[in-house]
Amino acid sequence: MKVLKFGGTSVANAYRIKQLAKIVDGYGKTDRLIVVVSALSGVTNLLEESGELAQKGNKKFSEKIAEIEYRHMEVINQLIKPEFRSEIAAHVKMQCNDAEEICQGIYMLREYSDRSKARIQSLGEKMSSKVISVALNNLGLKNSVLDLSKIITTNSSYLAGRVDHVISKQKLVDAYTAPDNLLIAPGFVSTTINGETSVLGRGGSDLTAALVGKYLEANRIDIWTDVSGVLTASPKMVSSAYTIPELSYEEAMELSHFGAKVLYAPTIQPALEKKIPIMVKNTFSPEDKGTLITFKSKGNGHIVKGFSSIDEISLITITGTGLVGVHGMAARMFKALSDAEVNTFFVTHSSSEHTMSIGVSSSLVEEACDSLDAEFEQEIERKKVNAAFYESSLSILAMVGEHMKQSIGTAGRAFKLLGDNGINIRAISQGSTERNISIVISEKDTKKALNVLHDGFFLSKYRKIHIFNVGVGTVGGTMLNQLTQQAQYLRDEYAIEVKLVGVANSRKMMFNDQGIPLENWEETLDKTSSTMQIGEFISKMKSYNLRNSVFIDNTASKDVVKLYSEIADGNISIVASNKIMASSPLLEYEGFKRKMKSSGLKFLNETNVAAGLPVLNTIDDLIASGDKVLKIEAVLSGSLNYIFNTLSDKVSFTEAITQARDMGLTEPDPAIDISGLDVRRKILILARTAGYKIELDSVEKNEIVPEADLIAADFDALMKQLATNNQRLEALWRKAEAKGAKLRYIAEFNNGKASAGLQMVTADHPAYQLDGMDNIILLYTRRYVAQPLVIKGAGAGPDVTASGVFADVMRLANR
Repeated sequence: MKVLKFGGTSVANAYRIKQLAKIVDGYGKTDRLIVVVSALSGVTNLLEESGELAQKGNKKFSEKIAEIEYRHMEVINQLIKPEFRSEIAAHVKMQCNDAEEICQGIYMLREYSDRSKARIQSLGEKMSSKVISVALNNLGLKNSVLDLSKIITTNSSYLAGRVDHVISKQKLVDAYTAPDNLLIAPGFVSTTINGETSVLGRGGSDLTAALVGKYLEANRIDIWTDVSGVLTASPKMVSSAYTIPELSYEEAMELSHFGAKVLYAPTIQPALEKKIPIMVKNTFSPEDKGTLITFKSKGNGHIVKGFSSIDEISLITITGTGLVGVHGMAARMFKALSDAEVNTFFVTHSSSEHTMSIGVSSSLVEEACDSLDAEFEQEIERKKVNAAFYESSLSILAMVGEHMKQSIGTAGRAFKLLGDNGINIRAISQGSTERNISIVISEKDTKKALNVLHDGFFLSKYRKIHIFNVGVGTVGGTMLNQLTQQAQYLRDEYAIEVKLVGVANSRKMMFNDQGIPLENWEETLDKTSSTMQIGEFISKMKSYNLRNSVFIDNTASKDVVKLYSEIADGNISIVASNKIMASSPLLEYEGFKRKMKSSGLKFLNETNVAAGLPVLNTIDDLIASGDKVLKIEAVLSGSLNYIFNTLSDKVSFTEAITQARDMGLTEPDPAIDISGLDVRRKILILARTAGYKIELDSVEKNEIVPEADLIAADFDALMKQLATNNQRLEALWRKAEAKGAKLRYIAEFNNGKASAGLQMVTADHPAYQLDGMDNIILLYTRRYVAQPLVIKGAGAGPDVTASGVFADVMRLANR
């Protein structure tokens, strides 16, 4: 014999009931089946709402009841032949009349007692079970009704009463004499010892099925619901969650207790007592294997079986010297909570006995604190115990698995994963069985934490990284296009999935937490109506609170840099082609670096110097290995190198600048390049990366052109002013040409001093052979003294700079 339970979504309408019939028919004719059904989906809520409206003096409760009647009549008309409709229609009408009468009484008295709640809530299953029975008979499945509402017996409590197993079992054994192999029974509904209607609480239909299975010693209990078994996490929270093939009773109880709503926690105990297997299956995909719950489950190849969570938790804390070494204090605490009818989800007790923390539902936290303060009133007056205080907006996250107790470092691994993603742990609890590790975190971090842990323990197919990119000019736009081209390759070869969640230019911004399609991001951004405000962009990015988030700054904006610290507050790493932070005043820069380090975040800015060339990483590696940089000599501006390589008696200085700008080699404002500011920032960044504390103002500058010529309203005006320098610079070029030399803008750092300026270099100088936009960096260190370490290559251009930014993003993805 098997017991089948079908939930509300499985009997929502005529179509679903037809599906139910197919599933039941698939069990064959040899097994005796008891099918326990819930109310039609949403009907219990409508019944509750009717009572609440009546209590408030609102006569619209009649509309709710009319809706309930209409839904049942719709099923009757679609599934039952006309000649068989009158009797079942009369039954539905009678139940709805009962609902109307109960609500009228509530309306008159303005009192909605537990007794009334139980009576009105019970009507959903009383209707659905009879309607489904008649419908199945009409569909060729002969059956009769087993009215469990008169059999399952509870104490005098009307709502979620305690079941009297002795009486209930005897009643069921006596009633189970029907000749049919198929019986339809209402779940959820019960009767008190005094013969009054009671209910088993939300999820009570699952419990009904389990009790029937226990009393009649069924071969199996099948729970048919709307998901394909118990999942590794809530699919609403974790998109990569998947079905767990097998669970032990204890694992299933832990998961269901902590929020896995697919199974009502009390369901498991009756099955466990008789060692009856429970199968959780999907009505909408009956071919799926589902989850089998047995006495001892097989492993799934992972340390942890699954994760679940409970929201709207408050953590109450009691402290005081009066708790230390005093017999019975914990007992008094639990008695106070019991007196206030407050259940505890979580308890921790410090080894010093000085502090106790209790997790309770936020809806009951004030009653709990009042009861605790009343219990410890004398100790509080003597200042031996402090008044109870609480923190709200918390969640309890549970890691569950039989094999955790056999694995070293499971908790440590979880804490590191959470810490790396900026998720603060408020409290921890772990039982001696090590089957459950419970962690209290902020409610706003629940989704992020579940995804972080799920990815970390179940090795999701792809490592996801969520990027927010500001600036889509030559560098930013090229980077996103490179990402578009490489996205499939990164998934296939490196199992990395990069999601573009936010993107902005100077005018507009857009977001999509599911990912902005890379193939048409430009078109989508152009069509968006959201005006770009950098403050709003940062706030929106932080509000998503996504794991592995990266902010990419592809601007040259000071306003963006000012918000770096706020970005770090959201536990978001930063990749920047923007040089302003790394060249900002030393106090500000070092403070920012300390903040990022203390938060476990990364600030990657490899493209600040020499575009995509591995310069900063190389210096970091040298220092980490114990070397010391003594001197740096470098050509650091691809744009200036291109300009002075192009300058000739046929191409003027301003013509060379125009060509460089048109090729995307210069800064958005070419004056930054021509002034040497860009190079001074770069030599400063190199020196700071090498461990030297210098300021931008201390970098000696040798101007190419007078500073006054660089102040202009636009590019055309700038070129007009710089044209006055054409003859002088062309003469300088001819002088160098006559000496067999070339013009190079060279930056140097030596003996703690930095400088930058235009020089003539001869053929024996390493910079002499630099082509086009090439950069060269010579690092003289303790190990590279006579022969410097040389890094050379293209140091400007959107493609190489964008690839450098892309590489920094990949470094974060591979952490």
